[in-house]
Amino acid sequence: MKVGVISFPGSNCDEDALLAVVEQLDEEAVLLWHKDHDLQGADVVILPGGFSYGDYLRSGAIARFSPIMHEVVAHAKRGGPVIGICNGFQIACEAGLLPGALLRNQSLQFRSMSVTIRVESTATAFTRAAVNGRLLTMPIAHGDGRYTADATTLDQLEGEGRVVFRYVDADGNPTAAANPNGAMRNIAGIANETGTIVGLMPHPERAMETLLGSTDGLVLFQSLLAGMPV
Repeated sequence: MKVGVISFPGSNCDEDALLAVVEQLDEEAVLLWHKDHDLQGADVVILPGGFSYGDYLRSGAIARFSPIMHEVVAHAKRGGPVIGICNGFQIACEAGLLPGALLRNQSLQFRSMSVTIRVESTATAFTRAAVNGRLLTMPIAHGDGRYTADATTLDQLEGEGRVVFRYVDADGNPTAAANPNGAMRNIAGIANETGTIVGLMPHPERAMETLLGSTDGLVLFQSLLAGMPV
């Protein structure tokens, strides 16, 4: 498996994502600059966290027009796996790869903390190795993480099993107190219709080894390997 990690001006989790693939999975990964026009044979694309283009205009809005995004969208249309993490989730929504938008946190404060999320669907390329209902601990670090969509879209996501992760408390309950940004229906991550594109606000690449406080992010990357041809 070869993973392409997109690096935009302002990305700060691109190296983390690359190291997670190389050091924890022992798979090949390459950084792809935002001006590139070639995915260099990547089987999987990661849109990493950070502050692409300084979050000017709004988070992810400018990155959506980067030359490399033409290749990412084409890859996604071919059924290639794409994961958007934090700012990458924002970019995926801006690019039309996922529905909805990520707005300013309800508290109007930047939130940097560990959260608990519940796996709501294993029918995606990034959760097939997980178990429905499993609780995962991962860090967040964002100021614009409040997932928002109209009622019709929210109902469709719920009805089609495309809500992939939900913020919950230690007992697995989706309470208001467990919701760090005011996301509608405590949604922490969603998928497209085929489960090949996933966006989430928590950072699995920062939860890959015990030294970092959690290894719960591993399951997302292990899910990729489970779906790759031998």
